[in-house]
Amino acid sequence: MGTRAQQAAQTEAELKAAAIRVFERVGYLNTKITDITVEAGRATGSFYKHFASKEKLLEALLADLLAEGDASAELPGHLDDFRDREAVRWHVAVYWSFYRQHRAIMSALQQAAIVDEAFARRSREMVEPDLHHIAAHLSGLRPPGGPVLAASFFTATLSSATADWFATPTPAAGESETIEALTTFLHTGLGA
Repeated sequence: MGTRAQQAAQTEAELKAAAIRVFERVGYLNTKITDITVEAGRATGSFYKHFASKEKLLEALLADLLAEGDASAELPGHLDDFRDREAVRWHVAVYWSFYRQHRAIMSALQQAAIVDEAFARRSREMVEPDLHHIAAHLSGLRPPGGPVLAASFFTATLSSATADWFATPTPAAGESETIEALTTFLHTGLGA
C-alpha cells in the first residue's frame, strides 16, 4: 500500500473512531458531521472524501462489525446445532460481549433505522447473510415457519433483550443471570 493510500486509510479510521466517540456522547441523531470532524481533528471536507453522508459512515461501521462478527464464527467453542443449549448459549454470550464492546454503534444503527427507512432497508440487506447463518443452526429443529423465520425471531429477541438490558440504569438481574435466562428462553422457544 502506497503512502497516499495509507494516509487515506488512516484518515478514514480516525473519522470512524471519532464518530463512535461522538455517538457515545450525544447519540447518532444529535451528531453532526462537523462534530465528527472536530473530534477527529480534520477539516469537514476530508469527511466527504471518505463518506458521502453520515449514513454512509454508519454503513461502513456496520460493514466493519459484520466482518468482525464473521470472524467470531471461527472462535473456539462455536457450536452450530441449536438443539444443543450450549450452542444457543455460546451465541447469546458472544453477541452480548459484542454488543457491550460496540454499544455506541449498535445504538446508532437502531436510531438511524428508526428515522431513515432507506438506511433500515440497506442495513437489513447487509445483515441478511448473518440471518441465514443462524437459520442453518436451526435446521435440525424444523421450527414452525421454517428456519429463516425462526432465525429472525431469534435475532430480534436477542438484539432487543440485549439493548434493553444495557439501556436500563438498574437491570433486574446481572449479566450472567440474564445471559442464562435469555439462553433458556431462546432455547426453549425454539422447541429444542
